[in-house]
Amino acid sequence: MSRVRAGNGRRDARGSRKEQQSKATQVRLLTAARELFSERGFAGTATEDLVARAGVTRGALYHQYADKKDLFRAVFEEVERDLGERIALAAAAETTPWEQIRAGARALLEASLEPAVRRIVLTDGPSVLGWEEWRRIDSQYAYGMVRTALEANVEAGNLPQHPIEPLAHLIIGALNEAGLAVAASRTPATTRDEFMATLDGVLGALRASVRR
Repeated sequence: MSRVRAGNGRRDARGSRKEQQSKATQVRLLTAARELFSERGFAGTATEDLVARAGVTRGALYHQYADKKDLFRAVFEEVERDLGERIALAAAAETTPWEQIRAGARALLEASLEPAVRRIVLTDGPSVLGWEEWRRIDSQYAYGMVRTALEANVEAGNLPQHPIEPLAHLIIGALNEAGLAVAASRTPATTRDEFMATLDGVLGALRASVRR
């Protein structure tokens, strides 16, 4: 009986080591891919560059991901998740629903200036993944936050009692277009400020309509 237990323990240990090695390989590939996709874009990054930067073999890459596009999708989701967390933290730092929604929008536009968000999410994301997949993943991380922020502002009397779902999609679409414009701009900081001022004007007009 003790020999059986010992054998099971060795198998469990081997399995655990394999899982740890697999996870470490994933982390190395994701880190290298995020750097290269940010620097060179999807088309400009060769598979050879990815494995060299990660310090793994081509076989290890294909063991973890089906192809370069599959790795890009994983990086895209990681960047979207990080962006969602940053927006949530920016909003949580404010004390009123109105300032929270403004802070979240500004955090998104600020992030559009960064290479990873600009290149991976806004520039290459739609073309590599296709608009349908890009929107599905983006909505997964953005829709819930925007809807919650809008509901809080309606409840606080800052916004009119419009149906929330279409309004949330309109706001998300506007912010995505703003982010794309910031990413493509030759003067991104100026473009960011212009879009933030415009968004403030739109939200302010909605707020004013409640308070008349």
